[in-house]
Amino acid sequence: MIEDFLEHVLGGGTTEVEEAVRKAAAAEIMPRFRQLATHEIVEKNGPHDLVTVADRAAEAHLTASLTALLPGSVVVGEEAVHADPAVYDALRGDAPVWIVDPVDGTRQFVHGDPAFCTLVALARHGEVLASWTYAPALEQMAVAVRGRGATLNGESLRSGSPAPGEVLEVASSHPDYTTPEQKRALLGLVTDGVRPRPCGSAGLEYLAVARGTLAGVAFSWEYAWDHAAGLLLVAEAGGADTTVAGEPFRITGDNALPFTAARDAATAERIRTLLGGG
Repeated sequence: MIEDFLEHVLGGGTTEVEEAVRKAAAAEIMPRFRQLATHEIVEKNGPHDLVTVADRAAEAHLTASLTALLPGSVVVGEEAVHADPAVYDALRGDAPVWIVDPVDGTRQFVHGDPAFCTLVALARHGEVLASWTYAPALEQMAVAVRGRGATLNGESLRSGSPAPGEVLEVASSHPDYTTPEQKRALLGLVTDGVRPRPCGSAGLEYLAVARGTLAGVAFSWEYAWDHAAGLLLVAEAGGADTTVAGEPFRITGDNALPFTAARDAATAERIRTLLGGG
């Protein structure tokens, strides 16, 4: 069934999933961009972890539209898991799973910065099959399908490799979200030839890697809604990912952290080594 769905929905042009993502953003996110009232913004786990009425409304919109496209599928969304952590267990089940981050980069969204996006991925049995990264304020839609490549606004994406001797810019986890051990690991990036910086929207950082404008990312958390779409996008653009244990990142969890995704395998391995990978 899932293969038939992929053939039907991903058969070229503007797919049904793309349309669902665009409609959710048009209905629930963009009308609220730079229009939020104070009471429409809530701190979940501190001042850097925000949720807005747009996040919740967009996730509800996508949950209805995506499950209608693929009967029998389920949704693992950031806000649903925040309300009920047991929802996350669907990633290990048999049903096809839509992994949804309705507004990735909520902090940017709240501050009126256009660098936010909606992330959707379709997975089954822990394997990401397709993904959509949509930045509505930037008018960017990136799509990846396993084994079929990646595109941005319909144009093929290739990450390429850094030029010899190029300083590697690496977006990394915000210090507020790292353990002391992870902070020490990320300090490995402070070395000659590498320029680390705090990440913005994870989805847009992955897109930058896939476009070849960012060498890599180094992240210390593993929520699937932040990473599933971007990891497939990078892989289908020719990049690579690895945890510090030298293993591919698993969306189902239990990864050795931090992990990296980079423009090519050699860059991923260099970053892994700097993070303390043996």
